[in-house]
Amino acid sequence: MTIVASGPGAAAGSSSGAGVGPLLRAWRERRRVSQLELALRAGSSARHVSFVETGRARPSEEMVLRLAEHLEVPVRERNALLLAAGYAPRFPRTPLEAPALAALRDGLERLIGGYEPYPALVVDGMYDVVAANRGVTMLLEGVSESLLRPPLNAMRLTLHPEGLAPRIRNLREWRGHLLAQMERQLALRRSGPLRALHEEVAAYPVPAGCDDGGEVPSAVPYFALPMRIEYGGRVLSFVSSIATFNTPMDVTVDELAVETFLPADPATVTYLHGLLG
Repeated sequence: MTIVASGPGAAAGSSSGAGVGPLLRAWRERRRVSQLELALRAGSSARHVSFVETGRARPSEEMVLRLAEHLEVPVRERNALLLAAGYAPRFPRTPLEAPALAALRDGLERLIGGYEPYPALVVDGMYDVVAANRGVTMLLEGVSESLLRPPLNAMRLTLHPEGLAPRIRNLREWRGHLLAQMERQLALRRSGPLRALHEEVAAYPVPAGCDDGGEVPSAVPYFALPMRIEYGGRVLSFVSSIATFNTPMDVTVDELAVETFLPADPATVTYLHGLLG
């Protein structure tokens, strides 16, 4: 298993001089929740929510946090709401290498190490890789050295023409899945650097010859979109799942995600156990 240093980290939360009301209204509209529904969830009144959104009432710190919780606002953006309302940020952003997060690091290392021989990695809010197991490093053979310099970025590694992209047999489908995933993140976090990363990787050219080709064997009942990647003269198939932390109280922890790749067919299982098992 490898542990790598991440870069400057996820983008800083957006700030706004318009006050907390417009920010809360934007989050409510993004969640497609009415003022009445939000008020009922938060134990308030639609009138008070309306007054907060228009600036006619200043919400208490507790109310800001309660509304943010019921709107499922990310932790980083809850700090931005508190600042806009005139309160101090509530949630720290502890560096992952800090002693306070030693237990978290140890748990993540054990988790992805125990997943071997299948690939697993941990990324932050900018998709920078903070930990990866041997299953991942195996697949990175042949990737350009320029992409392997810290901070490693999972999106660049996957979609860059000098990364994994030329070996992904169903690149157009997998690329579409990854870009859609980033777009969902952008809907949750107003992050300029994340948007810039999305625009960068979306502009990468698709290497010649990388297409689906309709070559997925009909005998394999894929239960989710697989990533089909060439390695060692064969095609390995994986489906991915992403896990995050429940009720995080730290910005760093809130933005961590553990991505695991489950073999999508018996041939991939047999090959990986023979290679790394």
